Amino acid sequence: MTTLDRDETHAPAVPPRPADAHRPLPLRVAVPMAVAAGLALLAAFPPYGVWPLAPVGVALLAAAAHRRRLRAGAGLGFVTGVALFAPMLAWTNLHTGYLPWVLLSLLQAGYLALLGAATAWVTPLAERRWWAWPALTGLLWVGQEAMRDRTPFGGFPWGRLAFSQDNSPLLRLAALGGAPLVTFAVAITGGLLVTAAWRGLGGGRTAGTRRWLPVAVPAAAAVALCAVGLLVPVARTGGGDTVTVAIVQGNVPRLGLDFNAQRQAVLNNHVDATLELAAQVAAGTRAQPDLVVWPENSSDIDPLRNPGAGSRISQAADTIAAPILVGAVLLGPDAGQVRNAGILWRPGTGADLSQLYTKRHPVPFAEYVPLRDIARAVSKKVDLIRNDFVPGSTPGVVRAGPAVLGDVICFEVAYDEVVRDTVTGGAQLLVVQTNNATFNVAEARQQLAMVRLRAVEHGRPALMASTVGVSGFVTPDGRVSDATGFNTREVVVRQLRLDDGRTLATRLGWWPEVALAGLAVAALAGAAVLRRRQRVLPG
Repeated sequence: MTTLDRDETHAPAVPPRPADAHRPLPLRVAVPMAVAAGLALLAAFPPYGVWPLAPVGVALLAAAAHRRRLRAGAGLGFVTGVALFAPMLAWTNLHTGYLPWVLLSLLQAGYLALLGAATAWVTPLAERRWWAWPALTGLLWVGQEAMRDRTPFGGFPWGRLAFSQDNSPLLRLAALGGAPLVTFAVAITGGLLVTAAWRGLGGGRTAGTRRWLPVAVPAAAAVALCAVGLLVPVARTGGGDTVTVAIVQGNVPRLGLDFNAQRQAVLNNHVDATLELAAQVAAGTRAQPDLVVWPENSSDIDPLRNPGAGSRISQAADTIAAPILVGAVLLGPDAGQVRNAGILWRPGTGADLSQLYTKRHPVPFAEYVPLRDIARAVSKKVDLIRNDFVPGSTPGVVRAGPAVLGDVICFEVAYDEVVRDTVTGGAQLLVVQTNNATFNVAEARQQLAMVRLRAVEHGRPALMASTVGVSGFVTPDGRVSDATGFNTREVVVRQLRLDDGRTLATRLGWWPEVALAGLAVAALAGAAVLRRRQRVLPG
């Protein structure tokens, strides 16, 4: 209570009216609203997938922080952040203990604390015109995500509003401005909802039509904004050549951090599943693939240094008579270093070192440990990461022969520029190699939602190949097909149409986010000017 506007605890338990000057909602109402905001946002994401609750969560937080002092707004934003991120990121504590989960959840909640403070700060602007509040809400959410996606240690974009809209008409907006524009649309819809509710509850003394105009206009605008998404043209299939692709989900001996504890077991699973596919092709029960995709870490031994591992992959490629994109952990380049890579293995010739992609964005404290000595003082579990993964320097453009692939590995799918760089480099098919053996099905479905957005954003067919699931194909309009189960061994084969075109989002790149985040900064500056003027006015 002491951190959230102590002087507001005795405010009347009624919605604000025009005669109530500029009072915020009482804390006994605002705090439960902040909790409800986080839970509504959580329910919008997979595995729940109730996407209309995302703008509802945005509206609840906006209402709770409106007219607050900065400290109170920050506190309410933090409450929302904890209610959202603690359960959303629960998969991070499955095998590493509670501390990493708690620290990551609190860090992410801190960004929503900044959002809550910013929402309180722009109150003077929000009250000048009815349309200002929705616009400010949208801009501040984009600005908050722009910071969270990049800081610290390269950021952690999990839980962006855009990633909750995989079944929403707003997803189609990704083709125009990528994830930032989808986030803006979701947040501005929430701003319209809170404007309608706030003005409706506070406008009871206005007679006739004028009483309902402040409610009807923003409410109608919220509905219209969702409808606009349906009008954005997106391709249902690619417009280029056809290619038959197989995803091999070989599974692991056991889930957890020691998924590859049995030497070569994961590799053998994927080899055996590929050989079974080859037998089915020979029997005429499956189509001959032009390309086979294995997931991240499908070779749990460096196949470039271990002849036995390389021989087994060659056996699989020769038998299936198609190139295989293999996810492998490669030693080096220096002692004590490793690389998380996708490498093309061709039938007859083996590893094609000219078509090797090294993950550009290793995950801090999971694939490498920054400030290791300090981190060790917090938790000894950092020593589970014996060798630091080193980042690659070039986009994941893999020329596989039948298709040019845009390869991204695991969490990289959450980062806008990592995916876009493959498309501008010539990728015709987006490929996400991932290893979900250390997580659960909720994390896998959250990741698949990101793949769906990327397919729409760049107008490309896409696929996700996981060691344990969920794997599947995604059309350029975001529809999923042949999705596999979790913790199962499955092989799925599908014919896809490639695409070479570029959407408006691909052409614009990061400029929509730059523009929206810049306007958010301008709004904060404008609120500062207005606050200063209000302080110097007499009376």
